[in-house]
Amino acid sequence: MLSTVARAHARPRCVPVFRSFATETVSAGTSASSTPPPPPTRPPTKQPRTRLYPAPRPAKSHRHQALPQLPPTFGRNQLLPVADSTRALLESIVAEFEAPIRYAFAYGSGVFEQDGYGPTSAGAPMVDFMFAVTHADHWHSINLNQHPGHYPLHARMFGSSFVAKVEDVVPGVWFNTLVQMKGVRIKYGVTTVDNLCSDLLNWRTLYLAGRMHKPIRIIKDDPRVRLTQQVNLTSAVRAALLTLPAEFSETQLFERIAAISYNGDPRMILPAENRNKVANIIRKQSPQFKELYHRLVVGLPGVHWPSHSSTIQQDVSPQARSAHLRKLPSNLLAGVERNYVARPDLPSKAADEGVYWTKLAGDEGLPTVLHHEMSQIVRYPAAIQTLKGIVSAGPAKSIRYSAEKVAKWWQGRKASATSS
Repeated sequence: MLSTVARAHARPRCVPVFRSFATETVSAGTSASSTPPPPPTRPPTKQPRTRLYPAPRPAKSHRHQALPQLPPTFGRNQLLPVADSTRALLESIVAEFEAPIRYAFAYGSGVFEQDGYGPTSAGAPMVDFMFAVTHADHWHSINLNQHPGHYPLHARMFGSSFVAKVEDVVPGVWFNTLVQMKGVRIKYGVTTVDNLCSDLLNWRTLYLAGRMHKPIRIIKDDPRVRLTQQVNLTSAVRAALLTLPAEFSETQLFERIAAISYNGDPRMILPAENRNKVANIIRKQSPQFKELYHRLVVGLPGVHWPSHSSTIQQDVSPQARSAHLRKLPSNLLAGVERNYVARPDLPSKAADEGVYWTKLAGDEGLPTVLHHEMSQIVRYPAAIQTLKGIVSAGPAKSIRYSAEKVAKWWQGRKASATSS
C-alpha cells in the first residue's frame, strides 16, 4: 500500500488524469504486443448548458441592417453642392457640438441664395441648421453643459428633461436661436431621428418634411434618413403632379412643391414672411430643385421630362393619376378619403379598391381637396411651434427675433417693389 501511495505522489500534478490514463494504457499494450495500438481519441466534451433564462437568441438582423446595403449612388440627388467656403463653415460649426448628432443639415437663405432680399441692419442672414439625434434628453444634457448660453435661463434651471418635454410637443422640435458661432449667427433645431423619419414618411406635421422639400445642405448623413427623405421627395412630386395639368413648366412644378409647407402656415398672414417667398426661392434655386427632382420625376410612369427641356408632360388619365394618389403619405391620404366619404356616386373601397381609387383620381375637385388637406396638416403644428419659440428662445430673444423677421419682410417687400 505504501508503494502505491508513493507512486501516486510521484505522478506530476500538472499532468491531467486522462493523459496519465492514456499513458498507462499504452504501456500495458506494449508489454502484450509488439505493435502499439493507435492513440485513443479524446471523448467529446458536452458544452455546458447556459444558465440564462430565457436562452439567448441567435443573432438576427435588425431594422438597420438593410440600410448599409443601399447602393452607393442611392439618393445622390440629395447631395447638393455649395461653395467650398460655405461647406467648410457649416462643417466646422457642426463639429463644435460635443453631443452626438446622427443627421444634420443646413437650409434657408443663409445657405442657398434667395431673391428679393436686400441687406438688413443685422448684416448677413442667419444660418439655419437642423440636428436629428437619438435621445433628446441625453443630447440636451450634454449641450446644456457645453453651451449653456444657447438656452434661456428657465431652460437652464429646469434642465434637459424639461427641454426634451417641450421639444416633444408637436411638431417635435426645439430651437436655439440668435447664437453666435464661428463669427456668424445661427439658429439650430433639435429633433429625434424617429420623429424626423415619421414626418418624412407619413407627413404627420409636414414641419420637417416640408423644409426638406426644398434644397438643403447635408452635413452629417444617416442611411435611414436618406432612405426616408427619398420617399418624402417622391411624395412631394406625386402631390404636385396631381394638381397640375397635362403639360406644364418645371418652374410650376418647383413652385407647387415649395408651396406645400407654406400653405396653411399662420406666419404667411403676418408681417413675418415675404408673400413672394416661394417665387423668390425658385428664382434663385431652380438648378438645385432640378438636381433634387429630375431623376425622381422621370422615374415615374406616364411622365416625360427631357433633361434639356423645361417643359414636362404627364398622363392625366384617371388610371395614371390613381397610381400617384394611392401612394401619397398616409396622413394626407386619410384626409383626402374623409372628404369623399359622403359621396353617393363613389364605389365602396372594400368592394373594389382599384375602381375606388380610379374614381377618386378622376374627380375634378381633387386638386382643391389636396390643397386644403395639406394646408390643414401644416396649420396646427406651425402655430404650436411659433408659440413654442417663446419658451425655447425666451422673451428677450423672441422679441428680437420677431423684430428681425419683420425687418426682413419689409426689406423683401421694398426689393420686390423696386424690381417691379
